[in-house]
Amino acid sequence: MPSADMLGIQEAATQLGVTMRTLRFYEDKGLIAPHRAGTTRIYSKREMGRMQLILRGKRLGFSIREIKEFLDLYDVDPEHQEQVRQLLARIRDRIEELRQQRTAIEQTLEEMLSIERQSLAWLDGSPVKPVKNASDE
Repeated sequence: MPSADMLGIQEAATQLGVTMRTLRFYEDKGLIAPHRAGTTRIYSKREMGRMQLILRGKRLGFSIREIKEFLDLYDVDPEHQEQVRQLLARIRDRIEELRQQRTAIEQTLEEMLSIERQSLAWLDGSPVKPVKNASDE
């Protein structure tokens, strides 16, 4: 019988806010390895912690491969120095990527707002001013 800190797949999924299918998926990818009692999966505090790290990594936009690398480093580096260095490098890359995406989104939004204003003016019968983009200059 599992101890109080061991959970079945249904309880683990509920606590993590995911489906049982999600847990099986990450198990298939080798990111978690729940204990087995016959055919029943039993999730320890360690597996629950790993799943929380996996879900956080996914929210931050990391790939499964990257998350697996972080988890593997965690297992082999008891001081977690290398894991933190790798995480810091990836975080910096992700921040730069998100900044570039934000710039692109802001430019697209400006252009769409301009087109919206022109369209409303045209429908209103007002003279339409040509769209001027930063790329036209």
